[in-house]
Amino acid sequence: MSRVTINDVARASGTSKKTVSRVLNNEPNVRDAVRDRVLAAMAELNYRPLTSARSLATNRSFMIGLLYDNLSPSYIMEVQAGVLEACEAQHYSMMVQPLVSTSPDLVERVEDILSRHRPDGLILTPPITDHPQLLDHLRRHDLPFASIAPLHPKDCIGVMLREREAAAAMVAHLVALGHRRIAHIIGDPKHGGGVWRLAGFRDGMQRAGLKENPKYMVQGEFSFESGVAAARQLLALKQRPTAIFAADDDMATGAIWAAAEAGVSVPGEISICGFDDTNIATQVWPPLTTIHQPVREMGRRATEELLLRVQGKGDATMVEVGYEMRIRASTAPAP
Repeated sequence: MSRVTINDVARASGTSKKTVSRVLNNEPNVRDAVRDRVLAAMAELNYRPLTSARSLATNRSFMIGLLYDNLSPSYIMEVQAGVLEACEAQHYSMMVQPLVSTSPDLVERVEDILSRHRPDGLILTPPITDHPQLLDHLRRHDLPFASIAPLHPKDCIGVMLREREAAAAMVAHLVALGHRRIAHIIGDPKHGGGVWRLAGFRDGMQRAGLKENPKYMVQGEFSFESGVAAARQLLALKQRPTAIFAADDDMATGAIWAAAEAGVSVPGEISICGFDDTNIATQVWPPLTTIHQPVREMGRRATEELLLRVQGKGDATMVEVGYEMRIRASTAPAP
């Protein structure tokens, strides 16, 4: 079978090759009726644009790079799904590159990726999204990028959640259940999310008139293992907390595991809650009370803003998305 070409689509839709190209590149100044006719012809002919030809014609790769260094597989999978959804909608491809954000040669690694694959833009995820040397390099070389949950959102485009507000709301939920001895497993301080959720925890405690107990503040790393270690430390206290708010679901799941190990009932003796509402939140027992962060939507929205910048079609911005509290069986009235 011969390959369907852009000329075939032009003939079938009664338009020009240039008009079909404009539709493919999602350019403005194409009437809706004409755009619909071209899209219908593409679907009928099962047309798939040849990326190499588009690249030669426009000097673009039609590829978006997703960079990550995150210990939560479910978080990254959801981000990837959202990025891919936005890419496919505009006939872009996606490349995914894991990195070590603490590596001294991170910038050089990214330079190598850019030279080998030549993506039109990059999606940065925490903690890479706050890597100062990388951000400086990308800006100096005018390389388009969008950030997911950056610590300094005013300086870039992308998407963010009202994480501080959400964390304070979770503390208010625990206080409403009668909890006064509330512990916090702190997220990685290199992540903007870790900083904001800690600030939100403190906001919630202050609003409830509760003093922060240093013994109840334990550093985690946004990983299951760090949640286990932190919870063991809290459960070993002479006066242990009646509630633990972990800064993400992986650490909260680790805390539930540690409680089971110690023979402590959840939520009968201690309530445990998390943040993100990843898949594990409903797979663990008891199901986890958590803050729902629309991670897939955030990946999609960040990519849409990046493509606005890459294509020069409008003002790309930092988009703010909302959160929801998901109350499940891991929290209950204080004993």
